[in-house]
Amino acid sequence: MKSLVAYFSAEAGTTRKVAENLAADVSADIFEISPVTPYSEADLKWTNPIARCNREKLGRKDIPIARKIQNWEDYDTVYLGFPIWYYGAPNVIFTFCKDYNWAEKKIYIFATSGGSGIGKTAEKLAPFVKGGKIMDARRVTAAEDLSDWK
Repeated sequence: MKSLVAYFSAEAGTTRKVAENLAADVSADIFEISPVTPYSEADLKWTNPIARCNREKLGRKDIPIARKIQNWEDYDTVYLGFPIWYYGAPNVIFTFCKDYNWAEKKIYIFATSGGSGIGKTAEKLAPFVKGGKIMDARRVTAAEDLSDWK
């Protein structure tokens, strides 16, 4: 079986960098989770109460994903990465998780953040990855923070 690093990265690319390094470290395939409508800088300005990121999170909206993983069943381990938004995963992650059968998958969650902790992110994601087993969940700043996941 194979491993996959699936990630969503917003503005600075911090999550992308961690995902790319992690994929290289664990010899995993990599997949970027992208919304159909990309986020603009204004969409991500969380200090604006009517910014897209705020409307989506507060409205608990599904976010259409641009593409799907074709060979999902080939993976037994999934490393799922994203930036922390409001002490949890962005809605695009919940939508992504709903699209797949997680049965028998080992799941490692990594989240990047400028200041927020990971909180109950794994607990909130658990209903969306039914049948999978969340092995660990961490807030990270670099792939080196995940060196024991190899």
